[in-house]
This record gives sequence, C-alpha cells and structure tokens, in this order.
Amino acid sequence: MKKLLALVFLMLMLVSATDYPEPRSRAFQKSIEGTWELVSFYNYRDGVNVSDTTPTANGYRQIKMYYNGKVMWTRYVPTDSIEWFGYGSYKATDSTLAETLEYMSTSMRRISDTLSVYNFELKLGDDWYSQISVDAEGQRTFSENYKRID
Repeated sequence: MKKLLALVFLMLMLVSATDYPEPRSRAFQKSIEGTWELVSFYNYRDGVNVSDTTPTANGYRQIKMYYNGKVMWTRYVPTDSIEWFGYGSYKATDSTLAETLEYMSTSMRRISDTLSVYNFELKLGDDWYSQISVDAEGQRTFSENYKRID
C-alpha cells in the first residue's frame, strides 16, 4: 500500500510540475490558413494609392479556404449560371502569396488559358487579408479583400 501511495504521490508531483504552454491567441498567429470571404475590391490609381473601393454585389459570394498548403475557392454569382471554382496548392510568406491551380472549372480554364500560377502581394491582418495583383513593372493594379469567416 505504501508503494502505491508513493507512486500516486510521485505521479501527482510530475503532473503538477509539468509546464503547459499558454495557447497563443489568433492575434499573434497571423496565418492565412482558414476560411475567407471576399468583401470588396480595390483599384489602384498610381500603383500605390487606392482609386476606388467596390464592395461585392448583393448575393455574390466568393469563398477561399487555405489548409496545409492547399487552396480551394468557389464563386457564386446569383445572376450567372456559370460555375466558378478551383483547387490547388499555395505558398505564402509575410508579403507574398502564390497559388498554383491544379483543377478548375471550365469557365476558369477558359480565362486562365495556360496560366495556372497566380502571384500576389499579400497584406495580412488578424481577421482580414488582401491579395494584390501587380503589373509587369511591379505596380499595384487591383486587389481582392477578404474577411475571415471560420
């Protein structure tokens, strides 16, 4: 009985001495992983300044999901019967986002031609991100702005 009590006491000491790290809040995790909904578009006047902001139309939804190096997106336009979706891989740094689409809807394939790699400038906040298209000279032209929905 003494051995059993000693063993239980030892186990309690080990458990109580274990250091459990505090979970980090989302604010410190800034990650593109998750589910996002498109909320607006920016057009850039001079590659730096936003010339106008266009919110998404009523009923329009575009959702993107990033997990474990994979990206999937879909778009619903209530006035359009065309299907829009794509699947592939992504790589993100603190300032860039590259998506390589491996599978996409016929409508997407028509406009993407042979291009299936999309490179963007990335601006990432706690619960929002912007993927910014740049021209051949590196000037910002257009952005899609998302909010986190997961």
